[in-house]
Amino acid sequence: MTSHSERVPIEEVRDLFKVGEPLPFRVLDALERLLLNEGQMIHSDSQLAILIDRGAWVERQAVIAQRARLAGNPAGRPGTTRSFNLFDRWERSLWDLDARLRQVLKGQPARLDLEALVDTAMAMVDRDADIAVFMAVRQEDRRFALYPLAHAMHTMVIALLTARQAGWPAERQRSLVGAALTMNVSMLELQAVMAEQDTPPTQRQLDQIRAHTDRSESLLRAAGVVDESWLGTVRDHHEHADGSGYPRGLEALTDDARLLRMADVFMAKITPRAKRPPLAPQLASRQLFQQEAGSPLAASLIKAIGIHPPGALVTLKSGEVAVVTRRPKAGNAPLVCSLSDRKGLPSVNTSPRDTQQPEFAVVGLLADTSKFARVLPERVYGVVE
Repeated sequence: MTSHSERVPIEEVRDLFKVGEPLPFRVLDALERLLLNEGQMIHSDSQLAILIDRGAWVERQAVIAQRARLAGNPAGRPGTTRSFNLFDRWERSLWDLDARLRQVLKGQPARLDLEALVDTAMAMVDRDADIAVFMAVRQEDRRFALYPLAHAMHTMVIALLTARQAGWPAERQRSLVGAALTMNVSMLELQAVMAEQDTPPTQRQLDQIRAHTDRSESLLRAAGVVDESWLGTVRDHHEHADGSGYPRGLEALTDDARLLRMADVFMAKITPRAKRPPLAPQLASRQLFQQEAGSPLAASLIKAIGIHPPGALVTLKSGEVAVVTRRPKAGNAPLVCSLSDRKGLPSVNTSPRDTQQPEFAVVGLLADTSKFARVLPERVYGVVE
């Protein structure tokens, strides 16, 4: 662990960065977990307040180096301002969710803020559903302190698109989105710890896990949430129709709770942890379909995201490695972008490919993804305003 003498609280270096500009250093939390990388942005004063509340700090050597750079640059800070884009909005959504969940944990009224967050989350999916799926599937962000927030956002995407595929009405979709974003509010810190943990859960952790659905429901009620569908889905989203779920072993479940559990489990399987690689989304889909005995909801989930969902890494008949960017309007031939040359070696060039063309047909999943672990969305989508 870094000594306290080498930690500089972020509020003490406020003169070294501007909101909306790339950061000149990385930002860590009180437990030395990464919150923001060098080059990422703090998007608002409210996000800065959240960082301060988390005990955020920067490394003293990085502060010294930045002050030296500024001292030798009379023109001032070399950072560049750029327009706010859709990918920035997805990043900002994590911090907005963090702020709202902290309200709930503090026992503060939060219903209106949570409902506004639901509307914003649904609007981001509406803006570009393929990008929403890409953000959920193509995860290379190792900021495990933010795992609970990212998991909630990504589960929301999968649940919402599945509900739409199943033809659910708008108000039912909104309740489901609210449940997805808040289902784990009572165990945010535990989720972050377990994302990095390489040992089985302790008994105390298991007790917290089994209690978190009831506890989350109680916290949401205390915060002013009155939507019984939202609350009931949070309470029952770890139950299973065969009675093997928790905490009550229920067998009679709403489809809302069943769907949220499916999306939750699917995302948990395809998300990397510190000590565990992610499962390919195609394999996670296959397992889900088998475990759910081919239920209509499981089929809707798979159809909603596609056999090869955006963000999945595939190999092409051309020999190229590619990342899926767009679900097909019909059939199973998605649009992709190449990430390699025709020998499968990583390349700086990125070319769109239509897998309906025989030369670029998908021939399989990429078995070893280590050389293509990081694929920034801007590389394949460009800047989306």
